[in-house]
This record gives sequence, C-alpha cells and structure tokens, in this order.
Amino acid sequence: MTDADPAYEDAHAAVHVIEERDEYLDAVARLAAGTGPVAVDAERASGYRYSQRAYLIQVFRRGSGSFLFDPIAIGDFTDLQAALVDEEWVFHAASQDLPCLREVGLVPTRIFDTELGARIAGFPRVGLGAVVEQLLGITLAKAHSAADWSTRPLPQAWLVYAALDVELLPDLRDSLAAVLEAAGKARIAEEEFAAVLARAPKPPRAEPWRRLSGMNVLRGARALAIARSLWLARDAYAQETDIAPGRTIPDSAIVAAAAAAPTSRAELGALKSFTGRASRSELDRWWAALEEGRTTEDLPRLRGGSEPSLPPPRAWAERNPAADRRYRAARAAVTARAAELDLPVENLLTPETLRLVSWTPPKTVATETVGATLASHDARPWQVEETASVIAHAFEVAADRSVEDPAAEVTATTASRPDDTTADADAQTGDAALVADGQADDATGTTGS
Repeated sequence: MTDADPAYEDAHAAVHVIEERDEYLDAVARLAAGTGPVAVDAERASGYRYSQRAYLIQVFRRGSGSFLFDPIAIGDFTDLQAALVDEEWVFHAASQDLPCLREVGLVPTRIFDTELGARIAGFPRVGLGAVVEQLLGITLAKAHSAADWSTRPLPQAWLVYAALDVELLPDLRDSLAAVLEAAGKARIAEEEFAAVLARAPKPPRAEPWRRLSGMNVLRGARALAIARSLWLARDAYAQETDIAPGRTIPDSAIVAAAAAAPTSRAELGALKSFTGRASRSELDRWWAALEEGRTTEDLPRLRGGSEPSLPPPRAWAERNPAADRRYRAARAAVTARAAELDLPVENLLTPETLRLVSWTPPKTVATETVGATLASHDARPWQVEETASVIAHAFEVAADRSVEDPAAEVTATTASRPDDTTADADAQTGDAALVADGQADDATGTTGS
C-alpha cells in the first residue's frame, strides 16, 4: 500500500505523445516485450466534438512503461493490435472506451474492468480516483476528465493525468481481483467482463429528435415538425463541422423556435430565446429548416411509438394489474437478494430485464422456466442462478389474490433465496392460478403471460 499523496501527479515526469511511425513501432516492440496485463485508456472530446473518436490512446505494461499515442497522426494500429491481442486488457469503465478503440482497429479478446469490478465488489464509490485511493492509498486529482482532448498541442498537465490513468491500472487490477476472489465474486466478474466485451452496439433510434430536452412544452404536430426539422439541420451541420450539436444551437433554442413558429427569417433572428454560437452565423440554415417544418405535409405523430417498449411501470396497475403485482413482488425480492450479495441491484439484474419477465412471464412459473426467460433476455448464467428462484417465488406470491401487498409479503417472508426444491414444489401448486392470471386483461386486451 502506498501512502496517499495529494501531489502524486506533480511528481510525475514529463510525458510525450507519439505521433511518428518509427516511434510508434518502437513502442509496439517494447509493449510486446513487457509482462502481464495491458492497461488501456482512451480520451475523447465529448461535449466538444460531434464524433466519439479517440483523440489520445494510452497504453501501459509492466516492464515496458507507458505510451501515449495520437490516433489522428498514427492512423493504423494494426501492429499494436497484433502485438497485444492475446493479452488481458485492463480498463476502467471499458464500455466507454471500447467503441472508439474498435474504430482504430484495437479490439481486445479478454478484459478486466476495474470500474465494473468495484461495483461487483460492493464499493460505495467506483470512480477511478475513489477506487485507487481505497485500494492503493494514492490520491489523484481528476481535474481534466472533461477536457477537450482534440486540443493540439495537449498541455503537459493533461498528459500526466492521462498517463496516470493507465499506469496505476495493473496494480489496481491485482488488488481488486484479490478482493473479488475473497468475496467469492471472481466468477461473477469474469462473466460480466465477457458480457461487456460481447455487447453489440445499440441500434440508432428511429426518431432521435424526440429526445430534445424540454420538448414536452410543444403543442401540436406542426410544432413537432419544426422541432424535427431544426434538429435534423443541426445534426447535419454538427456532423459536417465535427462540433458537438449543443455547441451550435442548444436544445432550448430549437424548442423556443418551434414554439414561436416565426414566419420570416428576420423574425427568427429577432427571437431572443433562439441562442447559441451558430444561431446567427448560420441563420439562413436554421430559417430554411424552420420553413420546411412550417410547410411539410409529413407531420409527425404526437407521440413516438415506432420503437416497441413496455408502458412505464407507473401505468401497469391500470393497464395490466397482474403484471403490476408480479413486478412489485419481484422487484422487492431482487432488491433483497442484491443486498444479501452486497451488489448494486442493477448489476444483479437490469431493471429492463425484470420488467420484461414480469410483463410476460413463462406460461408455467418455476425456477427453470423463469431462468430460461431471463436467459432469453441476455441475463448471464450467474444472474439466472441468483435470481430465478426468488423471482419465481415472488410471482407465486403475486398470483395469490388473498395477498393484498405482494411486495410487502415477499419482503417479510423471504429472508433469503428459497432453495430450488421448495420453489419448484410451490410452483406446481401455484401454476393454475398463474395460468388464470395470464388471461386477457380487460384494460389492454393482452395477457400477462
């Protein structure tokens, strides 16, 4: 354990960014000759640039040292990928870095995620600085986490910060692995790391403009059409200039213009609430978009609905009372189980997965059938093992109409997970009620199963 040192970064040697091909190849050779896992991090310019590309890539390995690469200058990382592909790569919050690394051809086959590992270990704070301080006794300043990493040249203080992000990761990985092993959570961590690595990117939203902040104040399809047209124009301009959309005109400006629906370019320019760095310099662009929204016959629906989704849980009691009872009981059971395992409940089972299985449970409820349904919604094997029986038991309680509050009943009666034998036996007696529970609901015309 190292004594905490608030000036740890100040004592770091000067850091150099690799931009030339020869220097890059030398770094690759030195990294290939190193030992142990490879610590990797990437810095983007979120909030400044449209793209999510990496503007700095940091790599550290014991026996090799740390190397900071400029991916814009280097371009081709084939040699680095080939040298390190078979090694374990250590990240902090890997899901944030993997997409931009894949863009330049850096794709690990095994990872260790210290942020996710800290969550699984039950740490109250999981930011890099907090975990480093807890496990290594080193205090780091996080002054540059929101910096514009597309800046050139990069300030030395930023580079030291970036180097430390990887230089401490191997030691952090080893300490955290020991904590997970002692807690009996090593297998859980391995499955979660593999899931992060295998996770496919989310498909683009069908109508991303509907996520405009404050759009709930707009009334009528015409106002929505103007907002849509302005959003699309802003997105095209932001992509063209590689500037974060909100730094051209903010959401509030789009909503204000859509609500006011000015009838001329001059009227739009005089609108005080139409703000932003490009609000006047690109006024012709915005006016053309607004005019398109004012005149189009392709009016959007008042409510989005092209992307299938469940109703919000607050509406379940009215729309599908049986599913509401199941969900409330299962949520209480999973929350209790997460507390027993000292895990964040969202890591034990995602809220979306719990809602899906509660809305549409298997026709016959038992540990095995609930487990199969959870697995079909991408629950990992360890998650199925830890939650299938408690969810099955919760569904049985919810099916008993004599129980007024199934969530309270589950909380009061389930101090720990029921064993599979008990759960299966109880399921057999509750099947008839659960199947009846799945009959068409009067409010929706759908079944709960």
